[in-house]
Amino acid sequence: MSNPNPYTIIITGGIVSGIGKGITAASIGRLLINRGFTVRPVKADPYLNRDAGTMNPFQHGEVFVTDDGAETDLDLGHYERFLNQNLTRNANFTSGLVYHSVMELEREGEYLGKTIQVIPHVTNEIKRRVALGAEDAPDFLTVEIGGTVGDIEALPFLEAMRQYRDENRTRTAVIQVVKIDYLYPSGESKTKPIQHAVTNLRSYGLQPDLLVVRCKQLPEDGELEKLALFCGVPVERIIPAPDVDSLYDIPGAMEKAGITEQLLKLFALPDPGAKGTAHEAWSTIATKEDAQQGEIRVGLVGKYTHHSDAYLSVLEAISHAGLAAGVHTKVIPIDSESPDLLDQVSTVDAVIVPGGFGSRGIEGKLAAIKYVREKGVPFLGICLGLQLAVIEYARSVAGLTEATSLEFDETAKLPIITFIPGQEAIRRKGGTMRLGSYPAQLTAGSLAEKIYEKYRPTEISDGLIAERHRHRYELNPEHVEQLEKAGLVISGKLPEIGLVEFIELPPEVHPYFIATQAHPEFRSRPELAHPLFAGLIEAAKHFITK
Repeated sequence: MSNPNPYTIIITGGIVSGIGKGITAASIGRLLINRGFTVRPVKADPYLNRDAGTMNPFQHGEVFVTDDGAETDLDLGHYERFLNQNLTRNANFTSGLVYHSVMELEREGEYLGKTIQVIPHVTNEIKRRVALGAEDAPDFLTVEIGGTVGDIEALPFLEAMRQYRDENRTRTAVIQVVKIDYLYPSGESKTKPIQHAVTNLRSYGLQPDLLVVRCKQLPEDGELEKLALFCGVPVERIIPAPDVDSLYDIPGAMEKAGITEQLLKLFALPDPGAKGTAHEAWSTIATKEDAQQGEIRVGLVGKYTHHSDAYLSVLEAISHAGLAAGVHTKVIPIDSESPDLLDQVSTVDAVIVPGGFGSRGIEGKLAAIKYVREKGVPFLGICLGLQLAVIEYARSVAGLTEATSLEFDETAKLPIITFIPGQEAIRRKGGTMRLGSYPAQLTAGSLAEKIYEKYRPTEISDGLIAERHRHRYELNPEHVEQLEKAGLVISGKLPEIGLVEFIELPPEVHPYFIATQAHPEFRSRPELAHPLFAGLIEAAKHFITK
């Protein structure tokens, strides 16, 4: 089915930010796909950044990269994993991008001398970008408005959604995600903040059709009736969303609470029921979780380890690999500046050094890589993790004791990691790195080729695969021959240009030591673990049985 005028579900948040709008949107999309509908998601972020690329992980979490090179909000990762879709830059836009577009049109004379105003010019641009997310005519479009209702920067977005709803009244629904408050220390639940949040949304001309209520435990009937009375939402359209053990349990919990049934009734659509291969694939996740036995401890060595959203896709990819291997995975965050770093590394069954920027914590990461290389602990390096694995090997094995990266030392005597050609003179930070999906030619018979053939045979052809990237530096090609003579295996390169994409150690030297310049975590799915992570967890199972 396809629809030139899709049913649109607008999702806003009340009370606090980070309340779960993205997971709600992703879960709704998953439930509709399970019923055979086509769904496309859009995330509208009201902050003034042009995109998420320059934002600090401490403040905003990871930057998620799409195939076409957009640096986006982390909610797009939830969308891709839940909907099993590869999204494009049209699935995410910001106030900064909206205002930039309007100003460019004004400079080009497209407004024919009119005074440029928030209404209608900015709101029209917001609606235009929402429509771009549905350009392939899906049955349903979910539109998540970032932040919290009441944020001053969100006002044009709420007004645009008010107009959008007026223009598509019978085909648009509004969901507000809110939370029950609990008094400290008694734990008494209070609904008053929800009432205020709905009143606030109404003040902008939007009445919610459904409420999704985050809560520690299921609300009592009296609380739901009070919310229905004060918020103007029928009690059957108030969907409790209590805490669950796994993100992937959320769609099932929301289905049980009746959200799909109520949405389809709201749009006067028949309910075909959940069925088909999409439903079956998703249903097996719970079965796999129930069947997991044993535990693999995965050390994640980084400098943002106390803020899990900074490595969100890596954490999810580890979880997916655990599902594929039938084992529980427990991530052990290891601060790369911790004085007892090696003591912590010695307690885990596998180690990942993820991507990152800057020189802080680098020596700790190098020490961890040296330890796992020498002790035979399964290892996966991602982006910066590859660069550091090369530096450590160059220093410890190849005799290049002064090897380093130009990112850490601009005057380095031995820059074994250097700029990608064309990046040397770039000074602007936003949107200037090597971004998006690029191919890699894997070396025949290499560990890289073997694990891709094992876990994703349909995605490898004549040794060629594709992964997403976000980096500015690469292994200096001048040192490749010397490193190979010292035993490092270059197991994947960018065709024709020759940029190094994969490195590894041979199996007789190490059971599982591999790194990629790409970000494979962005393409991992709960139904289909990424090969590099799946291989890591399988190797860890054998490591702990030694």
